[in-house]
Amino acid sequence: MKIAAPLFALFLASFAQSGLAADEGTAAVEAIGRLNGIALACQQPALVSRARNAVITIAPKTRGYGEIFENATNAAYLEQGKGATCPDAASLASNMAAAEKRLQASFPAPQ
Repeated sequence: MKIAAPLFALFLASFAQSGLAADEGTAAVEAIGRLNGIALACQQPALVSRARNAVITIAPKTRGYGEIFENATNAAYLEQGKGATCPDAASLASNMAAAEKRLQASFPAPQ
């Protein structure tokens, strides 16, 4: 019984750490999804492919991450369609590179 409390605390601490990583990953997938929606609306097919490939190759293949990516893409696409000006291709590519790095940092490749 004396060992149950420390084990439970350890379990909760490890769960909290994995939740933090999931939040960072969720934000990274959402960010690249937003950029994908902008690229779609602004007719930048190379950047659309780049965003999709980054998510496919870096993020875990789960329904949740797929839905986050799709929802962020759709929201950004619709927002862009309300008359927002498209960023120039160089700025969008630079933002995409930063989002890819964030995604890689959130989901490091297994060693």
